Amino acid sequence: MQDLTIKDIVIVGGGTAGWMAAAGLSILLRDPSINIRLIESEQIGTVGVGEATIPHIRYFNKLVGLDENEYLRRTNATFKLGIEFVNWGKIGDSYIHPFGPYGVAMEGIHFHHFWLREAQSANARSADDYNLAVLAAKQNKFTHPQPQARNSPLASLEYAFQFDAALYGQYMREVAEKRGVQRIEGRIVDVNQRAEDGHIQSVKLESGEEVSGELFIDCSGFRGLLIEQTLQSGYDDWSNYLPVDRAIAQQCENVGTLTPYTRATAHKAGWQWRIPLQHRTGNGHVYCSEFISDDEALATLQSGLDGAPTGDPRFLRFKTGIRKKPWNKNVVSLGLASGFLEPLESTSIHLVQSAIGRLMTNFPDKLFNQADIDYYNARTLAEFEQVRDFLILHYCATERDDSEFWNHVRTMKLPDSLEQRIAVYKENGRLYRHDNELFGIDSWFAVFEGQNIRPKRYHPVINNMSDEMLERRMTEIRRAMGKCLEQFEDHEPYLKRRVQMA
Repeated sequence: MQDLTIKDIVIVGGGTAGWMAAAGLSILLRDPSINIRLIESEQIGTVGVGEATIPHIRYFNKLVGLDENEYLRRTNATFKLGIEFVNWGKIGDSYIHPFGPYGVAMEGIHFHHFWLREAQSANARSADDYNLAVLAAKQNKFTHPQPQARNSPLASLEYAFQFDAALYGQYMREVAEKRGVQRIEGRIVDVNQRAEDGHIQSVKLESGEEVSGELFIDCSGFRGLLIEQTLQSGYDDWSNYLPVDRAIAQQCENVGTLTPYTRATAHKAGWQWRIPLQHRTGNGHVYCSEFISDDEALATLQSGLDGAPTGDPRFLRFKTGIRKKPWNKNVVSLGLASGFLEPLESTSIHLVQSAIGRLMTNFPDKLFNQADIDYYNARTLAEFEQVRDFLILHYCATERDDSEFWNHVRTMKLPDSLEQRIAVYKENGRLYRHDNELFGIDSWFAVFEGQNIRPKRYHPVINNMSDEMLERRMTEIRRAMGKCLEQFEDHEPYLKRRVQMA
Protein backbone atom coordinates (compact mmCIF):
# COMPACT_ATOMS: atom_id res chain seq x y z
CA MET A 1 0.00 0.00 0.00
CA GLN A 2 1.31 3.43 -0.95
CA ASP A 3 2.52 5.53 1.98
CA LEU A 4 0.86 8.96 1.64
CA THR A 5 2.29 10.40 4.86
CA ILE A 6 4.05 13.72 4.41
CA LYS A 7 7.65 13.31 5.55
CA ASP A 8 9.31 16.56 4.49
CA ILE A 9 8.03 19.91 5.79
CA VAL A 10 9.82 23.12 4.84
CA ILE A 11 9.13 26.40 6.67
CA VAL A 12 10.20 29.45 4.67
CA GLY A 13 11.05 32.33 6.98
CA GLY A 14 11.75 32.57 10.70
CA GLY A 15 10.56 35.31 13.01
CA THR A 16 7.70 34.76 15.41
CA ALA A 17 5.42 33.03 12.90
CA GLY A 18 8.06 30.69 11.48
CA TRP A 19 9.44 29.53 14.80
CA MET A 20 5.98 29.20 16.37
CA ALA A 21 5.06 26.94 13.46
CA ALA A 22 8.27 24.97 13.90
CA ALA A 23 7.74 24.57 17.64
CA GLY A 24 4.08 23.63 17.24
CA LEU A 25 4.68 21.11 14.47
CA SER A 26 7.60 19.58 16.35
CA ILE A 27 5.28 18.84 19.28
CA LEU A 28 2.30 17.58 17.35
CA LEU A 29 4.18 15.54 14.76
CA ARG A 30 6.04 13.13 17.00
CA ASP A 31 6.93 10.71 14.21
CA PRO A 32 10.76 10.76 14.05
CA SER A 33 10.62 9.97 10.32
CA ILE A 34 9.08 13.39 9.64
CA ASN A 35 11.69 15.97 8.71
CA ILE A 36 11.02 19.63 9.54
CA ARG A 37 13.41 22.27 8.22
CA LEU A 38 13.22 26.05 8.53
CA ILE A 39 14.99 28.35 6.09
CA GLU A 40 15.82 31.89 7.13
CA SER A 41 18.42 34.47 6.23
CA GLU A 42 20.13 36.79 8.65
CA GLN A 43 20.22 39.28 5.77
CA ILE A 44 16.44 39.59 5.90
CA GLY A 45 15.02 41.20 9.00
CA THR A 46 11.69 40.47 10.66
CA VAL A 47 8.91 42.89 11.56
CA GLY A 48 9.07 41.85 15.22
CA VAL A 49 6.77 44.49 16.70
CA GLY A 50 3.88 42.23 17.75
CA GLU A 51 4.60 42.47 21.45
CA ALA A 52 1.12 42.32 23.01
CA THR A 53 -1.01 39.21 23.14
CA ILE A 54 -4.41 37.91 24.20
CA PRO A 55 -5.07 35.04 26.68
CA HIS A 56 -4.95 32.27 24.08
CA ILE A 57 -1.14 32.56 23.97
CA ARG A 58 -1.05 30.78 27.32
CA TYR A 59 -2.46 27.62 25.75
CA PHE A 60 0.14 27.62 22.99
CA ASN A 61 2.92 28.13 25.56
CA LYS A 62 1.55 25.18 27.52
CA LEU A 63 1.34 23.07 24.36
CA VAL A 64 5.02 23.56 23.57
CA GLY A 65 5.99 22.96 27.20
CA LEU A 66 7.06 26.39 28.44
CA ASP A 67 7.39 27.09 32.15
CA GLU A 68 5.63 30.41 32.71
CA ASN A 69 8.19 31.87 35.10
CA GLU A 70 11.05 30.95 32.78
CA TYR A 71 9.08 32.39 29.87
CA LEU A 72 8.61 35.69 31.75
CA ARG A 73 12.35 35.88 32.34
CA ARG A 74 13.42 34.87 28.83
CA THR A 75 11.12 37.29 26.98
CA ASN A 76 11.14 40.24 29.44
CA ALA A 77 7.39 39.80 29.63
CA THR A 78 4.83 41.56 31.79
CA PHE A 79 1.29 40.48 32.63
CA LYS A 80 -1.66 41.92 30.73
CA LEU A 81 -5.29 42.22 31.88
CA GLY A 82 -6.62 44.16 28.91
CA ILE A 83 -6.19 47.24 26.72
CA GLU A 84 -6.87 50.84 27.67
CA PHE A 85 -8.37 52.95 24.87
CA VAL A 86 -7.83 56.70 25.15
CA ASN A 87 -9.58 59.37 23.00
CA TRP A 88 -11.61 56.89 20.93
CA GLY A 89 -15.22 57.82 21.69
CA LYS A 90 -14.40 61.47 22.32
CA ILE A 91 -11.17 63.31 23.09
CA GLY A 92 -10.62 62.90 26.82
CA ASP A 93 -12.49 59.59 27.07
CA SER A 94 -10.81 56.48 28.41
CA TYR A 95 -11.97 52.91 28.93
CA ILE A 96 -10.46 49.45 29.33
CA HIS A 97 -11.37 46.45 27.19
CA PRO A 98 -10.76 43.67 29.76
CA PHE A 99 -10.07 39.98 29.29
CA GLY A 100 -12.42 38.90 32.08
CA PRO A 101 -16.24 39.00 32.18
CA TYR A 102 -18.58 41.66 33.54
CA GLY A 103 -20.59 40.45 36.55
CA VAL A 104 -22.36 37.12 36.25
CA ALA A 105 -25.27 36.00 34.10
CA MET A 106 -28.60 35.79 35.94
CA GLU A 107 -31.84 34.06 35.01
CA GLY A 108 -30.10 32.82 31.86
CA ILE A 109 -29.59 36.40 30.62
CA HIS A 110 -26.23 38.09 30.04
CA PHE A 111 -25.15 40.43 32.82
CA HIS A 112 -24.87 43.57 30.73
CA HIS A 113 -28.66 43.66 30.35
CA PHE A 114 -29.03 43.93 34.14
CA TRP A 115 -26.44 46.67 34.20
CA LEU A 116 -28.26 48.54 31.40
CA ARG A 117 -31.37 48.55 33.59
CA GLU A 118 -29.38 49.70 36.62
CA ALA A 119 -27.77 52.45 34.51
CA GLN A 120 -31.19 54.13 34.23
CA SER A 121 -31.52 54.47 38.01
CA ALA A 122 -30.46 57.35 40.22
CA ASN A 123 -27.80 55.24 41.99
CA ALA A 124 -26.25 53.86 38.78
CA ARG A 125 -22.70 52.57 38.99
CA SER A 126 -20.07 52.33 36.24
CA ALA A 127 -19.85 49.04 34.38
CA ASP A 128 -16.20 48.99 35.46
CA ASP A 129 -17.33 48.31 39.04
CA TYR A 130 -18.50 44.87 37.89
CA ASN A 131 -15.31 43.76 36.13
CA LEU A 132 -12.44 42.39 38.21
CA ALA A 133 -9.84 42.82 35.46
CA VAL A 134 -10.73 46.49 35.01
CA LEU A 135 -10.66 47.17 38.75
CA ALA A 136 -7.24 45.52 39.08
CA ALA A 137 -5.80 47.20 36.00
CA LYS A 138 -6.79 50.65 37.26
CA GLN A 139 -4.84 49.97 40.45
CA ASN A 140 -1.88 48.34 38.60
CA LYS A 141 -2.49 45.06 40.43
CA PHE A 142 -2.34 41.45 39.31
CA THR A 143 -2.84 37.92 40.52
CA HIS A 144 -3.27 34.58 38.83
CA PRO A 145 -6.71 33.03 38.35
CA GLN A 146 -7.95 30.62 41.01
CA PRO A 147 -9.95 27.99 39.11
CA GLN A 148 -10.55 26.09 42.34
CA ALA A 149 -12.48 29.09 43.74
CA ARG A 150 -15.81 28.03 42.28
CA ASN A 151 -18.49 30.71 41.82
CA SER A 152 -15.85 33.39 42.46
CA PRO A 153 -14.79 36.08 39.96
CA LEU A 154 -11.24 34.87 40.58
CA ALA A 155 -12.08 31.62 38.80
CA SER A 156 -12.97 33.38 35.55
CA LEU A 157 -10.08 35.86 35.53
CA GLU A 158 -8.14 35.86 32.25
CA TYR A 159 -4.74 37.29 31.41
CA ALA A 160 -2.13 37.49 28.68
CA PHE A 161 1.38 38.86 28.27
CA GLN A 162 3.32 41.74 26.82
CA PHE A 163 6.73 40.53 25.64
CA ASP A 164 9.73 41.13 23.40
CA ALA A 165 8.69 39.47 20.12
CA ALA A 166 12.29 38.94 18.99
CA LEU A 167 13.13 37.14 22.23
CA TYR A 168 9.96 35.05 21.94
CA GLY A 169 10.96 34.00 18.42
CA GLN A 170 14.40 32.98 19.72
CA TYR A 171 12.76 31.00 22.53
CA MET A 172 10.53 29.18 20.05
CA ARG A 173 13.60 28.43 17.93
CA GLU A 174 15.30 26.83 20.91
CA VAL A 175 12.22 24.71 21.64
CA ALA A 176 11.94 23.61 18.01
CA GLU A 177 15.63 22.80 17.53
CA LYS A 178 15.71 20.72 20.72
CA ARG A 179 12.98 18.59 19.17
CA GLY A 180 14.85 18.07 15.92
CA VAL A 181 13.84 20.96 13.67
CA GLN A 182 16.76 21.84 11.41
CA ARG A 183 17.54 25.49 10.67
CA ILE A 184 19.06 26.31 7.29
CA GLU A 185 20.72 29.68 6.83
CA GLY A 186 20.30 31.16 3.39
CA ARG A 187 18.38 33.47 1.10
CA ILE A 188 16.00 31.88 -1.40
CA VAL A 189 16.68 33.00 -4.98
CA ASP A 190 14.48 30.60 -6.95
CA VAL A 191 11.41 28.40 -6.52
CA ASN A 192 10.83 25.20 -8.50
CA GLN A 193 7.32 23.93 -9.26
CA ARG A 194 6.12 20.55 -10.46
CA ALA A 195 5.11 20.72 -14.09
CA GLU A 196 2.03 18.52 -13.68
CA ASP A 197 0.19 20.47 -10.96
CA GLY A 198 2.18 23.58 -10.02
CA HIS A 199 2.97 22.36 -6.50
CA ILE A 200 6.19 23.67 -5.00
CA GLN A 201 8.88 21.05 -5.40
CA SER A 202 11.93 22.81 -3.99
CA VAL A 203 13.54 26.16 -3.28
CA LYS A 204 17.02 27.17 -4.35
CA LEU A 205 19.32 29.10 -2.03
CA GLU A 206 21.86 31.74 -2.93
CA SER A 207 24.56 29.20 -2.11
CA GLY A 208 23.24 26.90 -4.83
CA GLU A 209 21.74 24.39 -2.38
CA GLU A 210 18.27 23.09 -3.19
CA VAL A 211 15.82 22.24 -0.42
CA SER A 212 12.96 19.99 -1.47
CA GLY A 213 9.76 19.37 0.45
CA GLU A 214 6.23 17.97 0.31
CA LEU A 215 4.51 20.62 2.45
CA PHE A 216 5.73 24.22 2.55
CA ILE A 217 4.81 26.75 5.26
CA ASP A 218 5.23 30.31 3.98
CA CYS A 219 6.28 32.64 6.81
CA SER A 220 8.10 35.09 4.56
CA GLY A 221 6.19 38.15 5.73
CA PHE A 222 4.37 40.68 3.60
CA ARG A 223 6.14 39.60 0.39
CA GLY A 224 4.61 36.11 0.50
CA LEU A 225 7.49 34.51 -1.39
CA LEU A 226 5.67 31.24 -2.10
CA ILE A 227 1.98 31.99 -1.59
CA GLU A 228 1.94 35.17 -3.69
CA GLN A 229 5.13 35.71 -5.67
CA THR A 230 5.12 32.11 -6.89
CA LEU A 231 1.53 30.83 -6.69
CA GLN A 232 -0.15 34.24 -7.20
CA SER A 233 -2.93 33.45 -4.72
CA GLY A 234 -4.39 36.97 -4.81
CA TYR A 235 -5.21 39.38 -1.99
CA ASP A 236 -8.48 40.81 -0.70
CA ASP A 237 -7.73 44.44 0.12
CA TRP A 238 -9.74 45.72 3.12
CA SER A 239 -8.32 49.24 3.11
CA ASN A 240 -11.80 50.59 2.45
CA TYR A 241 -12.76 49.38 5.93
CA LEU A 242 -9.45 49.84 7.78
CA PRO A 243 -7.61 52.64 5.97
CA VAL A 244 -4.54 52.92 8.20
CA ASP A 245 -1.60 51.76 6.08
CA ARG A 246 1.62 52.67 7.86
CA ALA A 247 3.28 52.37 11.24
CA ILE A 248 6.34 53.72 13.01
CA ALA A 249 7.74 51.68 15.89
CA GLN A 250 10.21 53.01 18.46
CA GLN A 251 11.31 51.79 21.87
CA CYS A 252 11.91 53.99 24.89
CA GLU A 253 13.06 53.75 28.48
CA ASN A 254 10.64 52.59 31.14
CA VAL A 255 9.34 55.47 33.25
CA GLY A 256 6.92 55.17 36.15
CA THR A 257 4.70 52.25 37.08
CA LEU A 258 4.83 49.00 35.12
CA THR A 259 1.19 48.69 34.07
CA PRO A 260 -0.54 45.32 33.54
CA TYR A 261 -2.25 46.53 30.37
CA THR A 262 -1.50 47.87 26.90
CA ARG A 263 -2.62 51.37 25.90
CA ALA A 264 -3.98 52.52 22.52
CA THR A 265 -4.27 56.31 22.25
CA ALA A 266 -6.18 57.71 19.30
CA HIS A 267 -4.58 60.62 17.41
CA LYS A 268 -5.84 62.76 14.54
CA ALA A 269 -5.05 60.19 11.80
CA GLY A 270 -4.57 56.92 13.63
CA TRP A 271 -3.47 55.69 17.04
CA GLN A 272 -0.42 55.02 19.19
CA TRP A 273 0.40 51.85 21.08
CA ARG A 274 2.22 51.66 24.41
CA ILE A 275 3.42 48.24 25.58
CA PRO A 276 5.37 48.13 28.87
CA LEU A 277 7.99 45.37 29.16
CA GLN A 278 10.42 44.65 31.97
CA HIS A 279 13.38 46.32 30.27
CA ARG A 280 11.75 48.94 28.04
CA THR A 281 8.48 50.26 26.66
CA GLY A 282 7.41 49.49 23.12
CA ASN A 283 5.69 52.28 21.21
CA GLY A 284 4.27 52.73 17.76
CA HIS A 285 2.09 55.04 15.72
CA VAL A 286 -0.32 53.37 13.28
CA TYR A 287 -1.72 55.91 10.83
CA CYS A 288 -3.30 56.61 7.46
CA SER A 289 -0.84 58.21 5.02
CA GLU A 290 -3.71 59.89 3.16
CA PHE A 291 -4.31 62.18 6.14
CA ILE A 292 -0.85 62.70 7.69
CA SER A 293 2.76 62.80 6.49
CA ASP A 294 5.45 60.42 7.75
CA ASP A 295 7.32 63.33 9.37
CA GLU A 296 4.24 64.51 11.25
CA ALA A 297 3.41 60.94 12.27
CA LEU A 298 6.92 60.51 13.68
CA ALA A 299 6.70 63.79 15.56
CA THR A 300 3.36 62.72 17.04
CA LEU A 301 4.85 59.39 18.17
CA GLN A 302 7.92 60.91 19.75
CA SER A 303 5.97 63.60 21.55
CA GLY A 304 4.01 60.86 23.29
CA LEU A 305 6.91 58.72 24.54
CA ASP A 306 7.15 58.17 28.30
CA GLY A 307 10.95 58.17 28.37
CA ALA A 308 14.02 58.72 26.23
CA PRO A 309 14.12 56.74 22.95
CA THR A 310 16.42 53.70 23.07
CA GLY A 311 16.61 52.99 19.36
CA ASP A 312 15.92 54.43 15.94
CA PRO A 313 12.35 54.52 14.62
CA ARG A 314 11.31 51.76 12.20
CA PHE A 315 8.92 52.59 9.37
CA LEU A 316 6.48 49.92 8.13
CA ARG A 317 4.00 49.90 5.26
CA PHE A 318 1.12 47.46 4.98
CA LYS A 319 -2.21 46.81 3.35
CA THR A 320 -5.00 45.42 5.51
CA GLY A 321 -6.56 42.28 4.08
CA ILE A 322 -6.15 38.54 3.54
CA ARG A 323 -4.88 36.19 0.86
CA LYS A 324 -7.68 34.85 -1.30
CA LYS A 325 -6.13 31.41 -0.78
CA PRO A 326 -4.18 31.27 2.50
CA TRP A 327 -3.61 27.60 1.64
CA ASN A 328 -2.87 27.06 -2.04
CA LYS A 329 -1.73 23.71 -3.47
CA ASN A 330 0.99 22.47 -1.05
CA VAL A 331 1.71 25.87 0.52
CA VAL A 332 0.14 27.13 3.75
CA SER A 333 0.81 30.77 4.58
CA LEU A 334 1.10 31.99 8.18
CA GLY A 335 1.51 35.38 9.79
CA LEU A 336 1.99 38.40 7.54
CA ALA A 337 2.27 36.12 4.51
CA SER A 338 -1.40 35.13 4.98
CA GLY A 339 -2.86 38.55 5.70
CA PHE A 340 -2.69 41.55 7.99
CA LEU A 341 -5.00 43.14 10.53
CA GLU A 342 -3.64 46.11 12.42
CA PRO A 343 -2.52 45.33 16.00
CA LEU A 344 -5.27 47.36 17.68
CA GLU A 345 -6.54 44.36 19.67
CA SER A 346 -3.26 42.41 19.80
CA THR A 347 -4.48 39.66 17.48
CA SER A 348 -1.45 39.13 15.22
CA ILE A 349 0.18 36.33 17.20
CA HIS A 350 -3.19 34.74 17.95
CA LEU A 351 -3.96 34.49 14.23
CA VAL A 352 -0.69 32.60 13.76
CA GLN A 353 -1.52 30.32 16.68
CA SER A 354 -5.05 29.54 15.50
CA ALA A 355 -3.82 28.88 11.97
CA ILE A 356 -1.30 26.35 13.29
CA GLY A 357 -4.12 24.62 15.19
CA ARG A 358 -6.37 24.67 12.12
CA LEU A 359 -3.57 23.20 9.99
CA MET A 360 -3.09 20.36 12.44
CA THR A 361 -6.83 19.63 12.44
CA ASN A 362 -6.79 19.51 8.63
CA PHE A 363 -3.27 18.14 8.22
CA PRO A 364 -2.89 16.77 4.68
CA ASP A 365 -1.35 13.72 3.16
CA LYS A 366 0.44 13.74 -0.18
CA LEU A 367 -2.88 13.83 -2.08
CA PHE A 368 -3.72 17.30 -0.66
CA ASN A 369 -7.49 16.83 -0.64
CA GLN A 370 -9.04 20.01 -2.06
CA ALA A 371 -12.10 19.79 0.20
CA ASP A 372 -9.84 20.04 3.25
CA ILE A 373 -7.99 22.98 1.73
CA ASP A 374 -11.26 24.75 0.91
CA TYR A 375 -12.53 24.22 4.45
CA TYR A 376 -9.30 25.58 5.94
CA ASN A 377 -9.49 28.67 3.74
CA ALA A 378 -13.17 29.27 4.54
CA ARG A 379 -12.56 29.09 8.30
CA THR A 380 -9.49 31.31 8.02
CA LEU A 381 -11.50 33.91 6.10
CA ALA A 382 -14.33 33.76 8.66
CA GLU A 383 -11.89 34.32 11.53
CA PHE A 384 -10.24 37.27 9.79
CA GLU A 385 -13.61 38.82 8.96
CA GLN A 386 -14.84 38.51 12.54
CA VAL A 387 -11.71 40.17 13.90
CA ARG A 388 -11.89 42.79 11.13
CA ASP A 389 -15.44 43.76 12.11
CA PHE A 390 -14.45 44.12 15.76
CA LEU A 391 -11.56 46.40 14.81
CA ILE A 392 -13.77 48.53 12.55
CA LEU A 393 -16.18 49.06 15.47
CA HIS A 394 -13.50 51.06 17.31
CA TYR A 395 -13.32 53.50 14.40
CA CYS A 396 -16.97 53.88 13.46
CA ALA A 397 -18.30 53.96 17.05
CA THR A 398 -16.96 57.45 17.67
CA GLU A 399 -18.22 60.96 18.15
CA ARG A 400 -14.96 62.51 16.98
CA ASP A 401 -15.23 65.06 14.17
CA ASP A 402 -12.00 66.95 14.80
CA SER A 403 -10.09 65.72 11.73
CA GLU A 404 -10.63 64.47 8.18
CA PHE A 405 -9.58 60.99 9.22
CA TRP A 406 -12.22 60.67 11.95
CA ASN A 407 -14.89 62.15 9.73
CA HIS A 408 -14.00 59.52 7.15
CA VAL A 409 -14.02 56.45 9.41
CA ARG A 410 -17.12 57.62 11.32
CA THR A 411 -19.17 57.83 8.13
CA MET A 412 -17.64 55.12 5.93
CA LYS A 413 -19.60 52.18 4.50
CA LEU A 414 -19.48 49.20 6.87
CA PRO A 415 -19.61 45.44 6.17
CA ASP A 416 -23.19 44.16 6.31
CA SER A 417 -22.21 41.81 9.15
CA LEU A 418 -21.11 44.73 11.31
CA GLU A 419 -24.06 46.93 10.34
CA GLN A 420 -26.39 44.21 11.60
CA ARG A 421 -24.57 43.79 14.93
CA ILE A 422 -24.64 47.52 15.60
CA ALA A 423 -28.31 47.84 14.64
CA VAL A 424 -29.34 44.99 16.93
CA TYR A 425 -27.35 46.32 19.87
CA LYS A 426 -28.59 49.89 19.49
CA GLU A 427 -32.20 48.73 19.71
CA ASN A 428 -32.23 46.22 22.56
CA GLY A 429 -28.68 45.62 23.77
CA ARG A 430 -28.50 42.10 22.36
CA LEU A 431 -25.08 40.68 21.54
CA TYR A 432 -24.25 37.34 19.97
CA ARG A 433 -21.18 35.17 19.57
CA HIS A 434 -21.07 33.47 16.18
CA ASP A 435 -19.13 30.26 15.46
CA ASN A 436 -17.09 30.51 18.66
CA GLU A 437 -15.52 33.70 17.34
CA LEU A 438 -12.51 35.22 19.05
CA PHE A 439 -14.17 38.24 20.67
CA GLY A 440 -17.18 37.42 22.81
CA ILE A 441 -20.09 39.34 24.27
CA ASP A 442 -18.08 41.04 27.03
CA SER A 443 -15.58 42.38 24.48
CA TRP A 444 -18.26 43.86 22.23
CA PHE A 445 -20.02 45.37 25.24
CA ALA A 446 -16.76 46.95 26.47
CA VAL A 447 -16.25 48.82 23.20
CA PHE A 448 -19.90 49.80 22.73
CA GLU A 449 -20.18 51.18 26.25
CA GLY A 450 -16.66 52.57 26.31
CA GLN A 451 -17.32 54.55 23.14
CA ASN A 452 -20.70 55.88 24.27
CA ILE A 453 -23.11 53.69 22.32
CA ARG A 454 -25.99 52.92 24.69
CA PRO A 455 -28.97 50.84 23.46
CA LYS A 456 -32.54 52.10 23.66
CA ARG A 457 -33.73 49.07 25.63
CA TYR A 458 -32.51 45.97 27.45
CA HIS A 459 -33.85 42.39 27.59
CA PRO A 460 -37.56 42.69 28.57
CA VAL A 461 -37.56 39.66 30.88
CA ILE A 462 -35.40 41.60 33.34
CA ASN A 463 -38.40 43.78 34.17
CA ASN A 464 -39.86 40.79 36.02
CA MET A 465 -37.26 41.41 38.72
CA SER A 466 -38.17 43.97 41.38
CA ASP A 467 -36.02 47.06 41.91
CA GLU A 468 -35.15 45.80 45.39
CA MET A 469 -34.03 42.40 44.13
CA LEU A 470 -31.94 43.96 41.35
CA GLU A 471 -30.25 46.30 43.79
CA ARG A 472 -29.47 43.45 46.21
CA ARG A 473 -27.92 41.31 43.49
CA MET A 474 -25.89 44.13 41.97
CA THR A 475 -24.65 45.15 45.42
CA GLU A 476 -23.61 41.57 46.14
CA ILE A 477 -21.67 41.36 42.86
CA ARG A 478 -19.82 44.59 43.66
CA ARG A 479 -19.05 43.28 47.15
CA ALA A 480 -17.64 40.05 45.69
CA MET A 481 -15.47 42.04 43.26
CA GLY A 482 -14.11 44.09 46.13
CA LYS A 483 -13.29 41.02 48.23
CA CYS A 484 -11.50 39.41 45.29
CA LEU A 485 -9.52 42.58 44.61
CA GLU A 486 -8.07 42.32 48.12
CA GLN A 487 -6.18 39.21 46.97
CA PHE A 488 -4.37 41.08 44.18
CA GLU A 489 -0.84 42.43 44.59
CA ASP A 490 1.02 45.30 42.97
CA HIS A 491 1.92 44.16 39.47
CA GLU A 492 5.64 45.00 39.43
CA PRO A 493 6.79 43.24 42.63
CA TYR A 494 4.49 40.30 41.83
CA LEU A 495 6.13 40.00 38.40
CA LYS A 496 9.68 40.33 39.77
CA ARG A 497 9.04 37.56 42.27
CA ARG A 498 7.87 35.24 39.48
CA VAL A 499 10.90 36.05 37.35
CA GLN A 500 13.22 35.31 40.27
CA MET A 501 11.53 31.91 40.69
CA ALA A 502 12.58 30.87 37.17
